[in-house]
Amino acid sequence: MADFKRNLVASYLSQIYVAIVGIVIVPFYIRYMGTEAYGLVGFYAMLQAWFQLLDMGLSPTLSRQTARLSGGAITALELRRLLRVLEGIFYGVALLGTVAIGLGADWIATRWLQAQSLPLEQVTLSVELMACIVGLRWVAGLYRGAIGGFEQQVWLGRLNASTATARFVVVLAIFEWLGTTPAHFFGWQLMVALMETTLLCRKTYMLLPRQPPDSPPVGWHWVAMRDVVRFSMSIAFTSAVWVGVTQIDKLVLSKFLPLAEYGHFTLAVLVASGVTILSNPLSMALLPRLSRIHAEGDESRLLKLYRQATQGMVLIAMPVSATIGFGSQHLIYSWTGNHSIAQSAAPITTLYAIGNGLLSISAFPYYLQYAKGNIRLHLIGNVFFAAILLPTIVLASRYSGGIGAAWSWAGSNLFYLIVWTAIVHRKLSPGLHRTWMLKDVAPIGSTAVIVSWLLIDLSPWPAERLATFAQLCAIGTTTILASGLMSSTARDFVKNFLRNKR
Repeated sequence: MADFKRNLVASYLSQIYVAIVGIVIVPFYIRYMGTEAYGLVGFYAMLQAWFQLLDMGLSPTLSRQTARLSGGAITALELRRLLRVLEGIFYGVALLGTVAIGLGADWIATRWLQAQSLPLEQVTLSVELMACIVGLRWVAGLYRGAIGGFEQQVWLGRLNASTATARFVVVLAIFEWLGTTPAHFFGWQLMVALMETTLLCRKTYMLLPRQPPDSPPVGWHWVAMRDVVRFSMSIAFTSAVWVGVTQIDKLVLSKFLPLAEYGHFTLAVLVASGVTILSNPLSMALLPRLSRIHAEGDESRLLKLYRQATQGMVLIAMPVSATIGFGSQHLIYSWTGNHSIAQSAAPITTLYAIGNGLLSISAFPYYLQYAKGNIRLHLIGNVFFAAILLPTIVLASRYSGGIGAAWSWAGSNLFYLIVWTAIVHRKLSPGLHRTWMLKDVAPIGSTAVIVSWLLIDLSPWPAERLATFAQLCAIGTTTILASGLMSSTARDFVKNFLRNKR
């Protein structure tokens, strides 16, 4: 448990740092490159998300198998053979995907993106550079999954923080010394992606157990995929559905909105993504640990950790979601110093923040299915979810713009949390859901919403940007403390901490 806590803390610290740096630096990007060029950054983020469709569920599968190695369920040779096959697939698909996007760069620049002032040659070159970056970062995801499966989140956290500094901060020096065009920005991102992928590959091979001298050669064995292909394809399908659900709004809006307005939408979604970013470290630390406990056959410990982690997620995600959502206009103004951008982006930010908070909680039944190695229910739920949400988001985005997409996102995640999590829990662990919802979710989440709304609505707000941001931070902290009083896990943690200090 000590290793799990250390990994969880490391994941959170690195993700919080990455999030803060990535958000704080955006006004500098807009100042150097302009809002329209920042729209290209948003298009790059969307393109990278769609590229994950090619993952085919393989990197999560490798992560799970690596965790199963630690639990004694598979051998080191089996893991090495699986990694060898996956490397061949990843490098091959990355090459094909990069070439395809690169060849289509001119069409994307002239027929899809609505650039108004940027030179077309700059937009085309930027898309070509994006193609190389997303290919490299996708391959990096394979090695990141293996390292996460070895529960090396501390090392991953350090790498994430270092590469984030290089991507977000050091690029400002490029703007100062070399130029401020989108091509300068994406050229530097390509160099950082190459370095990151190299380091992840090297670390993965350092963590693999050494082979005895008489061990059979690793070779190339497609049979290594036999035992995991069903699980992998299940994840592949659900991942494809999920990418479609979470990115279709951005894809549609990138076609119909002018690039500058798309930049405003990207900014709003980025602010709201602070909620989602907080859920990623917990899942990175939780998934391999749950898989390991399940491999050891300890069901009671599995459910205990599952409920504790749920309370921890609600305690963080809901106060942050509520503070960002209700205080979105104050937050965006304190960040950018631009009242026009704040008024335009605030309603979208509010709804996406609420939707992301609900998503962080409704993802938990998937974690339980992942640990047990059967995600059939997750697959069914995602198909049903997509069948409703995809056409809704497409129509709402096309005819109502960003605010229509935001309403669709918040509403669909509320429905998913209320309806589908109950179905999954009833199938996997009868009797769990009522306790999970009434003791682990509702008291903490409702306290966060009420306290945050009252504090933001009733507080007088200063005119100074820094003071406004400080007040929001104080409100968020107060909301977390108030919500913590409703969490048995948080209360037990404080009691144990005080007892050990005596």
